Amino acid sequence: MILSERQILQQVNEAIAAIEYPPQPKGLYEPIRYVLSIGGKRIRPVMMLLTAQALGCDIRKVMPAAVGLETYHNYTLLHDDLMDRADMRRGMPTVHRKWDSNTAILSGDSMLVLACKHILSTPLPRKGEAMNVFVHTALQIGEGQQYDMNFETRNDVAQDEYIEMIRLKTSVLIACAAKMGALLANADDQVADSLYRFGEQIGLAFQLQDDLLDVYGDPQVFGKRIGGDILCNKKTFLLINAMQLANTSQREQLNSWINRKNFDEQEKISTITEIYNQLDIRQLTAERINYYFMQAQHTLNNIPLSQEGKQSLRDFANSLINRPA
Repeated sequence: MILSERQILQQVNEAIAAIEYPPQPKGLYEPIRYVLSIGGKRIRPVMMLLTAQALGCDIRKVMPAAVGLETYHNYTLLHDDLMDRADMRRGMPTVHRKWDSNTAILSGDSMLVLACKHILSTPLPRKGEAMNVFVHTALQIGEGQQYDMNFETRNDVAQDEYIEMIRLKTSVLIACAAKMGALLANADDQVADSLYRFGEQIGLAFQLQDDLLDVYGDPQVFGKRIGGDILCNKKTFLLINAMQLANTSQREQLNSWINRKNFDEQEKISTITEIYNQLDIRQLTAERINYYFMQAQHTLNNIPLSQEGKQSLRDFANSLINRPA
């Protein structure tokens, strides 16, 4: 029987809740338990398990690797929050706010080790190959984070550079999840590579959708403050294209708001959003999202999976991209 995305998500949450940590030192393990308990969409473990299921594998055997990948993802968020000095994550205080910066560093480092431990405990013969994919991906994500940090001090970021950055920082982990699921299910290498491309394309569409929702989303649905990227001058697909398409007056306005140290937050958000509207940036972004989404659908259609398994992945992709704006 093919389990639904919702059923798989429930199993992932149960597996994460059931993780047993050593009782001491509490200062190390309590923050890890806390980070993993405050929710999230669990996109990466669900992608891994849906892929393995579509290939006929018992997902219970893949679950340790899925938990490992989610542990790793949350490790990256923990350290991202520290680097960004973020106060909140999923409506809860970040680890460095609830505890302190040293705790965030040490607990995060330990989460990376625990992620590897979970993956290597998977009772399937190709776990070594899956681990190699994970290690390669983890290094790519570090590269993506460095590019993102470099962009903070640059005003000449090109669209192609941005796409490569989000591919490394976000997309490859979704692709990794799909390929690990395929390898653990003992799929042939061509199928595993095709599922990687499917995940990578969905990951690009997902991140661009995130950029779009940050400006045009419903804060109650999106789960984050609208306009956050605008306030911190984040180089997003929207801002990069606005700077390229703007006339002299619009570009001067954009640069003026970017360079201001003191400003009314709502005024900055509304003014820059209005420039986006004038330049039809929302439609431009939606078209690029659809481009990657259709690429992913084409890739999936050509992978030899059962119709039921293929449909479960198609439904999952739809749920990631068709989030309410």
